[in-house]
Amino acid sequence: MRGFTLIELLVVLAIVALLSALAMPRYTQYVERHREAVLAENLRLTRDALEQFHADRGRYPDSLDELVLRRYLKSLPFDPILESNRHWHLSEPHPPTEGKVADLHSAAPGLGRNGRPFGSW
Repeated sequence: MRGFTLIELLVVLAIVALLSALAMPRYTQYVERHREAVLAENLRLTRDALEQFHADRGRYPDSLDELVLRRYLKSLPFDPILESNRHWHLSEPHPPTEGKVADLHSAAPGLGRNGRPFGSW
């Protein structure tokens, strides 16, 4: 009966480890790039919903939940950087406009690939 020698197994493991080490940075960059793309799209869609709400009702909503209740959004926006739909920095409109949510920004710490802080997106 013929089997593999220890040297052959070590060579195969070394090749697999080398290929994994080369692929992992590209994979993490791919994941981060797509998380940022999803965050940007969710911010854009939510801001559009806020403006549509304001155009329809003459005021801004009192919370993001109101956008969902009134069916301007199907669900609360998801922040893929924080992996949460509850952690947003909300901005109030300038007086005399009514409502409590005129804009939102990510609460995620750090910088995006474009060099801007997530909170300024």
